[in-house]
Amino acid sequence: MTHEILTPAEMSEADAATIKAGIHDGYRLMRNAGNAIARHLLRYYGDASEFHVLCGPGNNGGDGYVVAEILECSGASVRLWATCQPKPGTDAALAAKACPVDAKDISDFTPSPGSVIVDALFGAGLNRELSGKAAAAIKSANEPGCHRVAIDVPSGLDGLTGHVLGTALNADATITFFRKKPAHLLYPGRTLCGEVIVADIGIADDVLNAIEPRCFENTPALWQSQLPRTEENTHKYARGHVAVFSGGSTSTGAARMSALTAARSGAGAVTLLSPEEALAANAAHLTSIMLHKCENRHDLALFTETRKVAAFVLGPAFGIGVKAREFALALLSETDAGLVFDADVITSFKDERDALFDATARLDDIRLVLTPHEGEFKRLFPEINQTAMPSKVERARAAAKLAGAIIIYKGADTVIASPDGRAAINSNGTPLLATAGSGDVLAGLTAGLLAQGMPTFEAACAAVFVHGAAAHALGFGLIAEDLPAAAGKIIGQLLANKPTF
Repeated sequence: MTHEILTPAEMSEADAATIKAGIHDGYRLMRNAGNAIARHLLRYYGDASEFHVLCGPGNNGGDGYVVAEILECSGASVRLWATCQPKPGTDAALAAKACPVDAKDISDFTPSPGSVIVDALFGAGLNRELSGKAAAAIKSANEPGCHRVAIDVPSGLDGLTGHVLGTALNADATITFFRKKPAHLLYPGRTLCGEVIVADIGIADDVLNAIEPRCFENTPALWQSQLPRTEENTHKYARGHVAVFSGGSTSTGAARMSALTAARSGAGAVTLLSPEEALAANAAHLTSIMLHKCENRHDLALFTETRKVAAFVLGPAFGIGVKAREFALALLSETDAGLVFDADVITSFKDERDALFDATARLDDIRLVLTPHEGEFKRLFPEINQTAMPSKVERARAAAKLAGAIIIYKGADTVIASPDGRAAINSNGTPLLATAGSGDVLAGLTAGLLAQGMPTFEAACAAVFVHGAAAHALGFGLIAEDLPAAAGKIIGQLLANKPTF
């Protein structure tokens, strides 16, 4: 499975490289695209009463003219609507000339019930709000009673950010070319694309060598080869030791959830570090997970000196304030373990973030993962906002670079980003995970994979994907306590290369 995601600019590079190499000229790529779309339409909507093809002035419109030509030649009933004539001498003008269907002004477009609307108005490169007759046509197309298929991305959608530019087509399916674009995976664009089909139009994979894309869809192809595998002669500490910090006596459940998930992920040993007041509460609920008193920096130093810990989780229901900051900075300066800072510890640095970023800047490698949801992200990175940086991918990258850490920017379209510029957009998120304790599970899962030696970026990506897959496997009614065991099963399927998701 291909997992690279191309920005609109990078897709233009892929087209240009193909043309320069002499594999196909621009017009042949356009015809290949039109053929791929027409095949889909005839396969899935061959019995439609009528096809309405809406064409814009550029290459997206040119694809539409090719589609209308092929549909007409197949015997389908086709009506063609255009915003204006393509510019003379362009590939779109050649396609319009070859099309036997007369184009009518799009101002007169009225969809008929049961028909199929093919949106070839604007592609992924649109960067201004739709207006005038194009916007009116999209609004008419969105009326109930018709099927809607978009070419490249639904018109009115920013292909880079997934944002709606005024109004956008609500497609049942979107056919794009060579690789997906960010808008296919980022909200709200993801909800408007419907099923996304990636069509082969004759662009060779080796064009990616020059483009060097740095954004990926978070699928197992990105990290499955680096999942930790257990050797036959291993022992528990060789499989990684995770330590999770507990909150006070009335705030212990979140840490236990993280600890249990770390164990289910394959870590050989897990210790819950608890303040004295919470020891009894934690002891009453723990069996295979070890318990150790950790009240202050002195206790933490003794523990790290005498126990080999590969990864720590700090934050779930820990409490906001000085203690969270002190423990975090101690872990950064006095250990070489993988670290997952979640929830309360992120908020604790809201007004002291320079101390955190100075500490990460002194690290020799990237071993910290921060897991902010939208509110926590705004508190820690107030200047990296949607107004200044509309793309969620770019916001995550900027935060990762500033923090010197892997960022899991949580949400329905979670983005994982590294300071080196790599980013992955998760595509298996589900509202089933909108339940208390779900984030604690993700933190423990990430730490468990880190403790077993998985590289930090890949561990974060794998944890996010497994988290989503476990939720899908459980289905409606899941609670966070169900997720650790389900996540373990998903990892087992991946290791056996026998996924059922």
